[in-house]
Amino acid sequence: MIGHDTPLRVASASRDAAADWDTFVRGRSDGTGYHLWSWRDVFERGLGHPCHYLTAREHDRIVGVLPLVEMRSWIFGRALSSLPYVNYGGVLAETGEAADALVAEAARIATERSLSYVVLRHRHRRFPSLPARDHKVTMLLPLPPDEPAMWGAIDRKVRNQIRKAEKSGVVTTSGGAELLDEFYSVFARNMRDLGTPVYGRSLFASILSNFPDHARVHLARLGTQTIAGAFSYAFGETIEVPSASSLREHRALCPNYLLYWSIIRQAIAEGRRTFDFGRSTPGDGTFHFKQQWGAAPEQLWWEYRLSPGETVPAADRQSRKFRTTIEMWKRLPVAAATMLGPHLARYVP
Repeated sequence: MIGHDTPLRVASASRDAAADWDTFVRGRSDGTGYHLWSWRDVFERGLGHPCHYLTAREHDRIVGVLPLVEMRSWIFGRALSSLPYVNYGGVLAETGEAADALVAEAARIATERSLSYVVLRHRHRRFPSLPARDHKVTMLLPLPPDEPAMWGAIDRKVRNQIRKAEKSGVVTTSGGAELLDEFYSVFARNMRDLGTPVYGRSLFASILSNFPDHARVHLARLGTQTIAGAFSYAFGETIEVPSASSLREHRALCPNYLLYWSIIRQAIAEGRRTFDFGRSTPGDGTFHFKQQWGAAPEQLWWEYRLSPGETVPAADRQSRKFRTTIEMWKRLPVAAATMLGPHLARYVP
């Protein structure tokens, strides 16, 4: 805890603070759905990590929050992340003083627990004095108030891909936990094909359990077979798709296009104003897929508070070592990759 001699006090929040925490998050224009208290249960149960949720208070009133997840891995290092898996996190604060105090307390905890750094995933450059990485963008699509306007706004090629899926007999559906196994089967296989360790089923189950009214599973089926799936999370006027996959042998039928169109239609019907396609690396395949819909990139900033003697961690997927690991992972049997993947993916900070 810091701030013993001033009205501003920073400390780890207990579960008794959950209601006040969420009230503060919902009252902030820069607050995201991932700042909500219930994500703590997702990270603790779904990923199996201890959490440090910090509040800054003035005269017992919350003026800032910082959710942190402690991660220890011999591959990815030891860190406090705000936040893993999701695209957004970091500091929410009314004043610069509160923001600085929250980061200072996070750094103190990192040093105390022998962690290498604190990483803060911000949508804007919040702390210019900290080292940062700007290798990712999020892709945002403004939604009009009605479906016909959206249909007319999207690219003609995208409309043709949607029609192709429909003419091929692909149909879509959405729901909750009852569809999770079908989604996860497609998701796990696709992650293996990409050479990427898959997150565990428990992560998605925990999200659905904690946010039954805001998290949803979406499927595209061909007959009785599920050939594509997506996972969405809504907060306020925005709906995001952080995870989506399709089976490679059916991609010629364009199930992803019909799947995304069905989610966009639902979002418009629910009064959402922004469709968040999730983060991408500029120039890669998923970036261009999202760009086709008219989504525009918004820069993301991962800011680092480093412990003494530490440097910003490297994440060069183009390195020879990384490429070799990816190719080896692609050759694993799906069952083996699905079993081993969650033990690795849960440690990505």
